[in-house]
Amino acid sequence: MSGNDFTGKTVIVTGGGKGVGLGITHCFLAQGATVIICSRSELASLPEVDGNRAHFVAADVRDVEQINKAVDHVVGTFGRLDVLVNNAGGAPHTDAATASPRFSEKIIALNLLAPLNFAQAANRIMQQQTDGGVIINIASVSGERPSPGTAAYGAAKAGLLNLTKSLAVEWAPKVRVVGITCGMIRTEQAHLHYGDEAGIASVEATVPLNRLATPADIGNACVFMASPLASYISGSSLLVHGGGEKPAFLDAGNAHKS
Repeated sequence: MSGNDFTGKTVIVTGGGKGVGLGITHCFLAQGATVIICSRSELASLPEVDGNRAHFVAADVRDVEQINKAVDHVVGTFGRLDVLVNNAGGAPHTDAATASPRFSEKIIALNLLAPLNFAQAANRIMQQQTDGGVIINIASVSGERPSPGTAAYGAAKAGLLNLTKSLAVEWAPKVRVVGITCGMIRTEQAHLHYGDEAGIASVEATVPLNRLATPADIGNACVFMASPLASYISGSSLLVHGGGEKPAFLDAGNAHKS
């Protein structure tokens, strides 16, 4: 394989049937990869790019037994596992003062423990392959800054970034473990976080590149990190956030002057 050609390579994308995951799926399909979407609910139709159609395996990523069965099924069917993208995750807006312990446990299980367990299952296979493999953890800027309204989610994503560094050391040199730290992304559920079109436009104005990321932006970053072009990158996370967020004090100071 050279450049970004993934022909003959097998890629699992958790939660790869919608939102950011669908963008990741499309990008790997476009590069010729055999892509397996792993999620709880089967899709009405499988994504396809230029005749290359994704496959599906059902699994709740919070269940270790289901994870192991899914990985064994993929290897048994396609003979190998080259890339795992731990994408499944998320959290609704919740006040930390009133969030129930059970709610917090579920958020941490989905966003931290599930990626760890899936990574372990993938590593078991990749260590046996001559050319190893790549594990990509989809993280968030919420893990690097305060995350009001999604405190447990932010804490889990911070843990995922640290986990990425630790696994990269333990599983080298056969397996590279990397992260994609995502900024704000426009998906079909963007209105739940940013409001109507006017609200989204206002949020976009806070980003130096003046727009939200698209799922394809994240997918392209994943393709790069999984490719030979990134063969010496491990244990680090690529920031994909459009330049970040402008410091609030700048606008506040200018408003005061006017």
